[in-house]
Amino acid sequence: MAAANECQQWHTAHPDWLFCDDFESATPMVAEGRYFEHGDSDGDFVPLADIGLHESNGMLARWHAGDVSVGGLKLAFGRNPNTYMKSTIRNDEDFREIFYRMYLKHQPGWQGNPAKLSRATVFASEADWSQAMIAHLWSDDSGHLLVDPASCVSGDKVICQGYNDFDNLRWLGFRPGTTPIFSTEDSGNWRCVEAHVRLNDPGQANGVHEFWIDGHLETRRDGLDFVGTYTDYAINAVFFENYWNGGSPVDQERYFDNIVVSTQAIGCN
Repeated sequence: MAAANECQQWHTAHPDWLFCDDFESATPMVAEGRYFEHGDSDGDFVPLADIGLHESNGMLARWHAGDVSVGGLKLAFGRNPNTYMKSTIRNDEDFREIFYRMYLKHQPGWQGNPAKLSRATVFASEADWSQAMIAHLWSDDSGHLLVDPASCVSGDKVICQGYNDFDNLRWLGFRPGTTPIFSTEDSGNWRCVEAHVRLNDPGQANGVHEFWIDGHLETRRDGLDFVGTYTDYAINAVFFENYWNGGSPVDQERYFDNIVVSTQAIGCN
């Protein structure tokens, strides 16, 4: 398990990392080198002492019965045409392959499958939030996480207009993992969740979307054609989400800690 203060001097300790947040810093959530949006859902998604790894600071996500969205964190990095996203993290580089990791815990007695957890994406427009691809990590109906990659490119052109343009997304095929991370039986435990996304080389179907829990490979989709021959931008954002399409069945909480985004595999220690 990672240390509570993993992000101390991470720039020198881990030059392959793009971002690290163990929520121990007093820096505002939205700031240079940090997130461009923090949706706190009126106090239901906030940093809090004593709830993180080793009783450190962490992020609390609190649903009341029936709640759908209880906030999220939006991180931009690399070259990004959209100035609203204020990417200041290596913003002159393109990242065609990334890894990102989070620690996640659901309160004891957790109930239900909370849908959206995270996504990596390519934002491709100065004018709006049009996307070239999305690598979703979200829940199935049986307590598992799954990968659900999608493309929004035809040839070398982005065909999506605006955010989540479902009419134009081309779904590449979901695949669930094996660990029932959202089951009541698994609740109360910290889990190390790491995802890996690699765009295809132009004109080839060799993209990858996979994830691990506690170092165990849960599932993998490869041979993916995420972006055709499009090369204008690469992966430039990861969102961490608390969006439950059907709403939470009861009042309950979950917790995040030690978020890392990297160009190389991260691991759990």
